[in-house]
Amino acid sequence: MIKDYFSTRRSVRHYKDEEVPTSKIVDIVEKAMRAPTCGNMQLYSVIMTKDKKMKQQLEPLHFNQPASTGCSVILTICADFNRFTRWCELSSAKPGYDNFHSFIVALTDAIIFAQQIVTIAEMEGLGTCYLGTVNYNAAAIAELLNLPTLVVPVASISLGYPVGDEEQCERLPVEAIFHEEAYRIDSDEKLLTLFKVKDDFLLNKEFVKENNKDTLAQVFTDIRYPENVNKEVSESFIQTLKDKGFYPK
Repeated sequence: MIKDYFSTRRSVRHYKDEEVPTSKIVDIVEKAMRAPTCGNMQLYSVIMTKDKKMKQQLEPLHFNQPASTGCSVILTICADFNRFTRWCELSSAKPGYDNFHSFIVALTDAIIFAQQIVTIAEMEGLGTCYLGTVNYNAAAIAELLNLPTLVVPVASISLGYPVGDEEQCERLPVEAIFHEEAYRIDSDEKLLTLFKVKDDFLLNKEFVKENNKDTLAQVFTDIRYPENVNKEVSESFIQTLKDKGFYPK
């Protein structure tokens, strides 16, 4: 176990050319299944992609980012009400889980499960990285992985043995996110002070310069997560929910 794991953890995007045994992945997943879950329904599934040909089809859907192309394994975590619904039907019970509320419940289960996988894997010496691209190409990922009705991909994780220590990202001060009794709205001056740790982080300064922007915030709003892309992804993901039976058509 890594000493002081939680304060020193970091995402890993560069991996050794070394295979992670399937038995190790299964062991990690089995341990992660002890994560809390709504009503103990376990509304999640995980699909392991190790086969070279399958990975080559999946990688472009994650924009061929280094964390996906160089890893040993990609795990796709799905919000899954299909299994539970079928069990209900086979057990003389009438399910009613083809709705947005049920998706949110399954999404919550799946994300908690995903983070449990990440924590266990990293504490056992593996490197991991969430691939934030899963929402951008949910429909294509669902098709490639043959996901049935009421199963939607919500998180993707790359795993492998780290090449070495990678730089730890900055974090806001705890006072920025910690509120006592009720939500606290900070003054403009205070808010800018809290975000100074991000503005002053060397890698972020390089992002600003590389993208010819005046502020780090502009990198987010104009380059990384612009409004038009957010709307397109939203519409695409809602369509995926409709196609998978979680949202009214």
